[in-house]
Amino acid sequence: MAFNNEEEKTEDYLFKIVLIGDSAVGKSNLLARFARDEFYPNSKSTIGVEFQTQKIDINGKEIKAQIWDTAGQERFRAVTSAYYRGAVGALLVYDISRRQTFDSIGRWLNELHTHSDMNVVTILVGNKSDLKDSREVATAEGKALAEAQGLFFMETSALDSSNVAAAFETVVKEIYNILSRKVMMSQELNKEDVARMENGKTVVLQGEGEGEGEGEAAAADAEAAKGCC
Repeated sequence: MAFNNEEEKTEDYLFKIVLIGDSAVGKSNLLARFARDEFYPNSKSTIGVEFQTQKIDINGKEIKAQIWDTAGQERFRAVTSAYYRGAVGALLVYDISRRQTFDSIGRWLNELHTHSDMNVVTILVGNKSDLKDSREVATAEGKALAEAQGLFFMETSALDSSNVAAAFETVVKEIYNILSRKVMMSQELNKEDVARMENGKTVVLQGEGEGEGEGEAAAADAEAAKGCC
């Protein structure tokens, strides 16, 4: 991760990313570790929604990741559903030591797709990988589910920092890559349009059907004229 000064900064992007998953899977600690390199062993359940912005340098571009910590408890869902809107990335988190949090992944995916774009870049995160002796979800299970759903996958530990930055950066980099491809495609289309104009080719936007109909009618009249004289 790197930072640019104002003179070097060529472009600025802001990506909204949401953290989702059951309560107490470690979402808030993942954000705390990534954004502030902090960990709270006795952290309480998140009340409502909070977000933090982290800057990441990718290919000389300064990317601002606005990461939203969405409360996982059922009673807050009606409040937090609005915060999915506009999200371009998501970390879907479960606790490897609690099977029920893994079993909830399908429900969280449905909610994500209901309240946001279907193309949200999503990584499935098996958190608390430090709890090896308490593991209830095998790494292979997480990988298999991620592959089946078309998601990235990683196991993390907010406690010892393992793969925390990598998980967030995987999502941000993929969003940036998708955006870059779209920009390049748009530029290519613009070049093609300019080339058509320079070559004197006319692009018909409407009335095409009418023109064809008139031409066909004229041809028919000409044929009829030939036959009668």
